[in-house]
Amino acid sequence: MVNQGFSVDLNKPLVFQVGHLGEAYEEWVHQPIITKHTPRFFANGLMEFFTRTPWWAVPLIWLPVVCCFVLSSINTGTPLHFVAATTAAGVFGWTLMEYTLHRFVFHIQTNTYLGNTLHYLLHGCHHKHPMDGLRLVFPPAATAIVLMALWNLIKLLLPASYAPAVTGGILLGYVMYDCTHYHLHHAKPNGGLHYQLKRFHMNHHFRNQDKGFGITTTFWDRLFGTLPPPTSTKKVTTD
Repeated sequence: MVNQGFSVDLNKPLVFQVGHLGEAYEEWVHQPIITKHTPRFFANGLMEFFTRTPWWAVPLIWLPVVCCFVLSSINTGTPLHFVAATTAAGVFGWTLMEYTLHRFVFHIQTNTYLGNTLHYLLHGCHHKHPMDGLRLVFPPAATAIVLMALWNLIKLLLPASYAPAVTGGILLGYVMYDCTHYHLHHAKPNGGLHYQLKRFHMNHHFRNQDKGFGITTTFWDRLFGTLPPPTSTKKVTTD
């Protein structure tokens, strides 16, 4: 139900407010505020701290873990070319995970207090404040939880010689994704692939939120029919 008398006070911590929007949340969250200001989420300082992550923390923390996974496969005696191919397969697998999560989880429609609140924390905040540089990448603590669950699943499904390389490849794909995502918002490319990806992603934010779910590649959007209309991707820029 829509709370007709409620409006979000942007000068107060946001997370526990947005749930009260009810059915109006979907419209509100897709009316972006174009500023590099980082809004406050929680009154509690510790909770607030864990919502903010600089982009460079992602490669700094996770690239050594990628190396450990890949070396673990090498240490089983698996030939290097098999390890390389398996790692590359993991990177490719990540691109499908990236698309699937973005389309079916990050853009799920909600209207309940709990649903709105969780969605805002997961992805809605990024659409409301797309230039907030401290909430563009996934917090490391949350990544670690997901990684442990994924690692235990992959160990069950794949041989011990290949499971670490696949996991390392998926994690490498994630690092590439989060770094690419940050730079699509904050860099100003003049041309080339980076420019094309930026234009594609800015279109997703500002014109067609239900299209263009790929970040590092448009392959899955092309395959699954979620490319935006050709004319809608022109001249979509941000500062």
